[in-house]
Amino acid sequence: MSSKIQAIRGMNDLLPKDSNLWLSVERIISDLFISYGFKNIRTPVVEKTDTFCRAIGEATDIVEKEMYSWKESSGEALSLRPEGTAGCVRAMIEHNLPREGIQKVFYQGAMFRHERPQKGRYRQFHQVGVEIFGADNAKIDAELMAMTHVLWESLGLKNLTLEINTLGSSEARANYKSVLVNYFTQYKNQLDEDSQRRLKTNPLRILDSKNKDMQDLINKAPKLMDSLDSESIQHFDEFKNYLEYLNIPYRINTRLVRGLDYYNRTVFEWTTTDLGAQGTICAGGRYDGLVEKMGGKPTPAVGFAIGLERLMLLLEEQNICISNPSLSIYLMALGDQAQLKSIQIAHDLRSSLPGAILYNDITLGSFKSQFKKADKANADYALILGEEELSNNQVSIKPLKGQGSQKTMSLDEAINYFKDNANA
Repeated sequence: MSSKIQAIRGMNDLLPKDSNLWLSVERIISDLFISYGFKNIRTPVVEKTDTFCRAIGEATDIVEKEMYSWKESSGEALSLRPEGTAGCVRAMIEHNLPREGIQKVFYQGAMFRHERPQKGRYRQFHQVGVEIFGADNAKIDAELMAMTHVLWESLGLKNLTLEINTLGSSEARANYKSVLVNYFTQYKNQLDEDSQRRLKTNPLRILDSKNKDMQDLINKAPKLMDSLDSESIQHFDEFKNYLEYLNIPYRINTRLVRGLDYYNRTVFEWTTTDLGAQGTICAGGRYDGLVEKMGGKPTPAVGFAIGLERLMLLLEEQNICISNPSLSIYLMALGDQAQLKSIQIAHDLRSSLPGAILYNDITLGSFKSQFKKADKANADYALILGEEELSNNQVSIKPLKGQGSQKTMSLDEAINYFKDNANA
């Protein structure tokens, strides 16, 4: 007997009962981004492995441990994308888009990381992200914070905290790395295995360690703020001024370094305490040197990504229901002639009521069973086509949620009735 076919662990199905919420949230997000002047970009799920090695950094956990990679018969190394920025940068360079001016793009789709699945952290997960190429001032960084702040308000979310930091210029960051290495080397015997490895490859990530035994040591480590260049300090001060002017509360977190090598200057995270350990909902920052590092012309850039699975978990945790206000009609017919006529009526209704949800019954059962189906579909109205309605060239409308009594009318009158009630 063959084994049961199941999805891969950490790669989950989105079932129809949950898809309305996902579609509604994705629509709210994309409409908001478009209103800020962003345009959609779609890049391949598979890229050359080198794209991610050069962008993310070979010493990062993602490249070292988490990528799904393989070699083609030609010997070329390919990988499933673990994040969205690298592919956007590759597309910008390949199609020379920054020459046309500032590029504001957003993307959405599946990302892949080979890690231990847990709540809010999966092997296939979904992100919505934005990237801006060609703008280097703090004003655009602040606009991204304003946009995300508006998004949380639009979704009705509470208990989100904006944490910010600055990593300075690449030179300041390099200087700080050597300061950190000198500091942590003195206490090497107190570092766990992961941090000892990072001491050689990516010492800033030690600051991000969740090991409780090392927290005192990390808290006493030299601060990046003390190694900053004057331009980065000015940029960070301007960023904070904009946030204060926008009345967006924030907290400076000097241990916020982000897990990717390409960040510089502004970095930020929107976090919540409502989801336990997986508390980051949205994160990003500035990566001014990445386009040049990947072979393009020097181009400042900034962006962020939102983890959709975590966002959905937070909506659930805070008991927020994103309702779809669409008018919903269940068209039921009885008899062969009525079934034929129902197809035509359904076509006319869909043409006349854009955005309405119309269920044309396909069970061919009794009216009693069709009413049960209408209730299960959570329809607002039943549109009834029986022998009497058919002979009089009429339809009957029965409100299913207490909006009045049953009425019989012509199809044109029914269309106007639904239009009036959709706008009520």
